[in-house]
Amino acid sequence: MKTRLILASALLLAGCQLSNDTVEPEVPTNVPAPEAETAHKVPEIVEPIIEEEVVLTPQEQEDVWDRIVMQLTMEVPLDNERVAYYRDWYLKHPTHLKTVAQRAEPFLFYITEEVEKRGFPLEIALLPIVESSFDQFAYSHGRAAGLWQITPPTGRTFGLEQNWWYDGRRDIVESTRGALDLLDYLQKKFDGNWLHALAAYNTGEGRVFRAIRNNRADGKPTDFFALSLPRETSDYVPKLLAVADVIANADEYGLTIPEIANTPVLEQVQPGVQMDLALAASFAGMTMQELQSLNPGYNQWATAPEGPHTLLLPVDKVESFETKFAANDRRGMNVIRYQIQSGDTLSGLARKHNTRVDLIMEANDMTSSALREGRYLMIPIAGDGNSWSESRAALAQSQNTHGNGQRSEYVVQSGDTLSGIAQSQGVTVKELTRWNGLSTTSTIRVGQKLTIFGANGSQASHSSSSNGIIRTIRYEVRSGDSLSTIAQQFKVTISDLVEWNDLDVNGYLRPGQTLKVNVDVTRVSS
Repeated sequence: MKTRLILASALLLAGCQLSNDTVEPEVPTNVPAPEAETAHKVPEIVEPIIEEEVVLTPQEQEDVWDRIVMQLTMEVPLDNERVAYYRDWYLKHPTHLKTVAQRAEPFLFYITEEVEKRGFPLEIALLPIVESSFDQFAYSHGRAAGLWQITPPTGRTFGLEQNWWYDGRRDIVESTRGALDLLDYLQKKFDGNWLHALAAYNTGEGRVFRAIRNNRADGKPTDFFALSLPRETSDYVPKLLAVADVIANADEYGLTIPEIANTPVLEQVQPGVQMDLALAASFAGMTMQELQSLNPGYNQWATAPEGPHTLLLPVDKVESFETKFAANDRRGMNVIRYQIQSGDTLSGLARKHNTRVDLIMEANDMTSSALREGRYLMIPIAGDGNSWSESRAALAQSQNTHGNGQRSEYVVQSGDTLSGIAQSQGVTVKELTRWNGLSTTSTIRVGQKLTIFGANGSQASHSSSSNGIIRTIRYEVRSGDSLSTIAQQFKVTISDLVEWNDLDVNGYLRPGQTLKVNVDVTRVSS
C-alpha cells in the first residue's frame, strides 16, 4: 500500500509539471470558474486494510489429529530414557502409526468428542494406540478386551455386560464410556494427577498407592517417574507421552500420519428389537464384516434377546437401513438360548416359550426330539411376526434382491460332509451351517437341499461373527497351570494347545514357559 501511495504522488507531480509547459485552453466566460480548492486537489490518503489472521479452534480443524494436538497438555520429558526409547521406536516404525490411523478412522472423532466432554487432557484420546493399536478385537493374555483393554471384573464394575451374546468391553460406545468413567474415578482418587491415574489404569490403584506410600516413607519423590512399579506400567505412561510427542511434532520428525476427517463418521441407530445382524447389514447395504467391524461387541449372529440392540452405522448408510427396516414393518426376531434341564421335552419347551416344536427343531436342525441335559438349544419365539422363519425368509429375500450374492441350492450326495461341501463351494463350514440353520455337528442326509450364497453373498451372511475373530496371544505358564486349565480359560481344546506349541500331551508345563494361544474373542466373554 505504501508503494502505491508514493507512485500516485509522483504521477500527480508529473501532471502538474506538464501543465506548466503547455498552453492552457481558453475558459469560456459564461462558465463559472472552479473553486480554488479543487484546482489542485490533494489525493485522499486511504488507510491500508490489514487482514487479521483467523485462528481456527480445535473443533474447527479439518483433521482430527490437529484437533487433538491443539489440546495436548501433558509435559513430555524428552530426556527421560523410557520416553526417548518409545519416541525413537515410533519414528523407526512409521508404518505402525499409519496402520493405527487406518484402524482409528471410524472411531477417533467419536472418542475425541467424548474426551472433550469430560474435560480430560486430550492425551486420553490417544490411549487406545497404547492399549490396543486401535484394534477393536484386541485381546490380551490377561483377558483384557477391546480398544480400551478392559478386564472382565473391571468391565462388570463399570456396567459393561459380558455374556454369550454380547461383550460390552468391545462395544465402541459402551467401552469408551466405561473406560472414561474409570479414568475419571482414578484421577479423582489421585487428586488430579493424571500420570498416577494412568499408571493405576494399567496396574490397579492399590499398587500405585503403595508405591507412593513407600517413597514417602523413604523420603523420595512421589512423581510417576520416581515410583517403583512393574516394568509394564513403568513403560506404559512413557509410551503414551512418546506417542503424543510424535503425533504433535510429526512434521518436524518427517513423519506422515494419514489424516482423519474432523467430522462425524458413525451414527447410532436403535432398532428396538432383536436383530439378525446379517439382515441389518443387508438393510444398510453393507457386508457382514463391515457391520461387525463397527459393532464388535456382538459375539453371535444376532443381538441379544433382552438387548442391547443398538447399531453403529456409517452416517451415509443410516437412511438405507431405516428405509428398508421400515419396509419390513420394523420386524426383528425373538430367539433365546436355553440350557436343557433334566425332564425337559420339546413339547414342554414349546408351550413354555409360546412357540412350536417344528420351529425349535428347524432352528437346531434336529431330526429327533431327544434332548440331552446340559446342551443348549436356540428357541425361536413365535408370535407378533418375530419368528425365526420370517427372519430367515427376509434375509434370503434381501440377499437376492439387493445384490449380496447369487443364491443357489446344493443337493447332498452320498459321502458328502459339511466340510467337503463348504470347500467345494468356496465357503466356510460356519457359513454353510448358518445359512441352513445347522450346527457343525449336524448330520446331513442324501437328497437334502442346502442353500449356498456365492463368494459375494458370503460377505453378507450370518457367518462373520459365527466364524469367530481370532487373536493370537502369548500366555506365560504359572505355577499350578495345566493344559486342561489353560484350555478351559481360553475356550480352546487341549489338542489345539498341543498342536500350536508342538507339545508332548503327556509332558509337564514349566512356570514361566510361554504358550501360543489362538483365541476366538467372541467365545471368551462368558
